[in-house]
Amino acid sequence: MAEYRYTAQNEKGKQVRGRIAASDEREISRKLRDKNLSLLHYEEIAKQVALKPLKKSQLSDFCRQMGELIRSGISILRALEIEGSDESITPYEKELYMRLRDRVVQGVALSKAMEELYPAFPPLLVYMFRAAESSGNLDSTALRLADQYQKENELEAEAKNALTYPKILAGLIVLVVGVIFGFIMPQFEELFSEMPVLPGPTRFLLGISDVVKNYWYLLIIFAVLIWIFGGIIMRIPAIRLQVDKFKVKGPLGKLQKVIYSARFARTLSSLYSAGIPIDQCLAIGRQTIGNSYIEMQFTEVIKKVQAGGLLSDALDEVDGFVSKLSSVVRVGEETGALDSMLVSVADNLDFASEQALKRMVKYVEPVMIVIMAVIVGFIIIGVILPIYQSYSTIGAGQ
Repeated sequence: MAEYRYTAQNEKGKQVRGRIAASDEREISRKLRDKNLSLLHYEEIAKQVALKPLKKSQLSDFCRQMGELIRSGISILRALEIEGSDESITPYEKELYMRLRDRVVQGVALSKAMEELYPAFPPLLVYMFRAAESSGNLDSTALRLADQYQKENELEAEAKNALTYPKILAGLIVLVVGVIFGFIMPQFEELFSEMPVLPGPTRFLLGISDVVKNYWYLLIIFAVLIWIFGGIIMRIPAIRLQVDKFKVKGPLGKLQKVIYSARFARTLSSLYSAGIPIDQCLAIGRQTIGNSYIEMQFTEVIKKVQAGGLLSDALDEVDGFVSKLSSVVRVGEETGALDSMLVSVADNLDFASEQALKRMVKYVEPVMIVIMAVIVGFIIIGVILPIYQSYSTIGAGQ
């Protein structure tokens, strides 16, 4: 229910201004008549809500409910009201759905209302709904998008879960090193101060221990500043481009290529099957890849396709996709089943990325354990070495 600012006239002809919550003009007039007021003018009060992208899980739930409700014969307006009244959604989602509902009441198309709420709803969803409104298959399109967002959400969740244990190990390494240098090493300073000469490793450890013990708060401030300014620097297009380029060329480049290829293939399949022209499919699909280095190359891809070139040949030259993608697209172009071939390769690449993530975790875990063992071993050597040399000197003097 929206909030409106109104101007009305009372029984004495005097103008009255105020605010009222209502669903439409008729309800405003009815409520004012109950107060013996006649409506002269009204305007909706725009709520200042900071728009942010919905999560993949939220988009999946939204599309699935819309598809199921519309398929059962419920109107778009009523479907939005049902979604907005769901107690399981967040207040932000409720506000979005009610704003969509209000715009639809005013005669605005659902896809247009979604576009006005960017970046809450992504371009893929907007264009797919717009095409579905023209063809009359909004229910099946919404359900297809629900499956797509669900798969993307599951893949992202699996990637996060796969990295949970390595993150715990990394945190444990930092904690162990901090405890050793902040509390354990200082206990040996008095002992080491009586020794005339200390080995290099011991002096190095004592220097780090002194910094941690006396300037630990500066280290925390420095880490926070790096985290804050790191996020700011990453927003600089040139820096972001180089980072994204490293993602496809670095040690994990093969895995990243598989993930980007699967994401693009699934998006392109959805757009192409909705009847959207291939150049528009590419323009929209490039925004869903999530890598600026790959997205930058799509300017040439779109030009070549618009000039009459084959999509498979254009994708062959994209640095960041696996070669399997262009090969499958070529087969789809030859057989006339491009949309189904894209779905098939997306499923295969999703499975390949899941397996690659599992293999990566299997390699990362022992590597991090070895790193921890090397750090702790070096500290033990640095502590024991001067004690051993001291006993050796005493033994030689006897």
